[in-house]
Amino acid sequence: MEEEGDTNTLAGAAYGIFEILLNRELTKRGKYLFERVEEGEDFREEFEEIFSGFEDEYPQLSQALEEEPGGRDGIYNMLLEGEGVIPSRTTRMYWILQDSPAFSPEEFDDEKGGKWLIFTEKEDMDDTWKKIRDATAEGRLGISARVSTAKENPESRDDRAVIYVNTADWEDEDDVMRIREVLRELGIGQRIGYKRNLETYHGEYSEGGKKVTWYSA
Repeated sequence: MEEEGDTNTLAGAAYGIFEILLNRELTKRGKYLFERVEEGEDFREEFEEIFSGFEDEYPQLSQALEEEPGGRDGIYNMLLEGEGVIPSRTTRMYWILQDSPAFSPEEFDDEKGGKWLIFTEKEDMDDTWKKIRDATAEGRLGISARVSTAKENPESRDDRAVIYVNTADWEDEDDVMRIREVLRELGIGQRIGYKRNLETYHGEYSEGGKKVTWYSA
């Protein structure tokens, strides 16, 4: 017999996979999810088509979502209200992601990458994220960006929201600093640190005076 905790875990995993698929398929059709939501567009027909494809590919996962209160109608309505788009209104995912149009995961060497770390008070995270998200989608920043959300993360080390602005190569200082200048233009004037993925993979964090940032500007 499947326990309630198992069902909740399955539904959580199912939603994460579905939202990745939804974003990918909507982008292929000409607009990001955030554009459709912020423009007040009715994309129910496309949503249904994409959910049906998810149902065909992952029948058990789609069933877990259908069995939740509200089912697929509830999911669509949550999206319209900002789930997966506005950090303060996102409670199903720990992170909202945005890739640059030029980013190709299969061509990316993860160990060469790194990110600028931007910490912001939670009341400011929506506005700050929107600026960084839009600039990333326009290809003005790095390869991708992500922001923490209102979903409480047990692994969080800070009460503030955090935004990562990822770059392809930590050794390419010109590109890293170019991105830093764009962030200044977007209003990120405080000194921020840049961390290589290598330190993250090794579980190294700034604790007890230990510094793990590669650049600071």
